[in-house]
Amino acid sequence: MKAKSLCIICILFLCVASIACQRQEQQAGKTKQLTVVTTLFPLYDFTKNIVGAKASVTLLLPPGVEAHSFEPKAGDLLKVNTADLFIFTGKFMEPWADNLLKGIDNKKILVVDASKGIALVEGESGRRHSQGDGKKHNDLGHNNHGKFDPHIWLDLGNAQKMVTNILEALAARDPANKDFYKKNSDAYIMKLVDLDMQYKKDFLNCKKNLFIHGGHFAFNYLAKRYNLQYISAYHGSPDSEPSPQRIISMKKKIQKNNIQYIYYEELIAPRLANVLARETGVQLLKLHGAHNISKEDFERGISFVAIMEENLKNLKAGLECQQ
Repeated sequence: MKAKSLCIICILFLCVASIACQRQEQQAGKTKQLTVVTTLFPLYDFTKNIVGAKASVTLLLPPGVEAHSFEPKAGDLLKVNTADLFIFTGKFMEPWADNLLKGIDNKKILVVDASKGIALVEGESGRRHSQGDGKKHNDLGHNNHGKFDPHIWLDLGNAQKMVTNILEALAARDPANKDFYKKNSDAYIMKLVDLDMQYKKDFLNCKKNLFIHGGHFAFNYLAKRYNLQYISAYHGSPDSEPSPQRIISMKKKIQKNNIQYIYYEELIAPRLANVLARETGVQLLKLHGAHNISKEDFERGISFVAIMEENLKNLKAGLECQQ
């Protein structure tokens, strides 16, 4: 009987020891997991698709907050200070990033500029000034992007390059999981390639080539990639105000080209789009710049690909493309 009791005690001891070892291994795995902080939603979604469960990815921009009005707080500094990687799109989209990084003492953090190797094109305000218009415009807000357009992810070719840049940084920081990251990256890039081909195919047979956006100048890259004409209400950021001349010009464009839809942007009340819709009788459709998403979309796990698929659907309606 004593031998039997001793045997049971030994078995219990081994079980407890096994559980303790498993917990230690799990804890060790947690401590080894990479922590990544991304600034904008596309970077967050790209990174999540690459790392799977092998890294913790944080979106610095709170869901529901408009990207251009974001100002980092002390808590954001703490998040970056404890991260292994900080991924942003460059100084033209996140001009605050330099000051944020100067405030941290984490010398081991890898700072990743996802725009590396991507040729930036001039923004609306840059073009106006380069064409010799030296006047001070009241529709250029203090928070405009300056000479270059930073919305590079809306060109799906650029999006693929951004994914590759993120992959290279992850592989450098975590070489043990390099093959895993590469496999996921390749699969995700193929999704972007397929979507890009769908855009090109669907825009082949459209009655119109012009789309008008009642938001800020964000879709320049998309328009260029698919040979479309594009007019936006705001030359700079959404904080700026269009001039009366700009509004009159857009109204004339809508009427002259028999435009049936005007687009509004996410997370911002479509004031100007509503005004133009009332005065011209057009309908409204959303065109999502994907800078950030709403709290509801974040909670239901919306993806960058899903946003771009919805954009394609709405653009086809406005351009009167054959289904």
